[in-house]
Amino acid sequence: MSTGRISHSLSVARAAAASRPHPAHPPPAGRRQRRATETRIRLFRCALQLFAQRGFQNVTVEDITEAADVGKGTFFNYFESKDHVLGVMAEIQLSKVAEALALVGANQQPIRSVLHRLFLRAAEEPGRSPDLARALISSFLASAGVRKVIASNMKEGRRMIAQVIVAGQKRGEIDPRLKEEKVAIQVLQAFMGTVLFWSLHERPALKTWIEDSFQHFWRSIAVNPKKQAS
Repeated sequence: MSTGRISHSLSVARAAAASRPHPAHPPPAGRRQRRATETRIRLFRCALQLFAQRGFQNVTVEDITEAADVGKGTFFNYFESKDHVLGVMAEIQLSKVAEALALVGANQQPIRSVLHRLFLRAAEEPGRSPDLARALISSFLASAGVRKVIASNMKEGRRMIAQVIVAGQKRGEIDPRLKEEKVAIQVLQAFMGTVLFWSLHERPALKTWIEDSFQHFWRSIAVNPKKQAS
């Protein structure tokens, strides 16, 4: 997805939000938005903690709202179902891919640095604990709803990563013979496979695993990996 399409989508979302009915005496828009964001994030964080402790299938909406200290109705103001809570994780990860693409557009960093940063940034959420990583992986496998949400975001992520790869090829950093779509898939495979193995072994820290995976990945696509690593 191009930066223009992302901006257009945000504009549409804002317009839709503005058209919704408001309370008779609403707080200022900035404060109202902050409260909504804080509540959504609190629900998300509490849900992740419970998923890590009990497993995705053993957590109910009531469990999440009790942990977040909000009413059950409040939950459905932010999420369609328990499955959609994990959509926030997908949104967070997708936003990090969008950040990488924006850096490419600004032409401020080598493509190697952009991809390296993306690997590390994407590892921040699952790297909070092996239990959390295992809960996320198991929920992806067990829930059709979660898989649908994740698949949609991953599709957009692959499109943006492919644009980063094309930029790297144009700048002479990445082998031009490679198909950008396949390299984008390789990025996801390298990252997700690393998270899976780390969740099983738990040590060393995920960041260490990610660093090693990235170095191997970069050597497989770079025109001159030794020169560019220096």
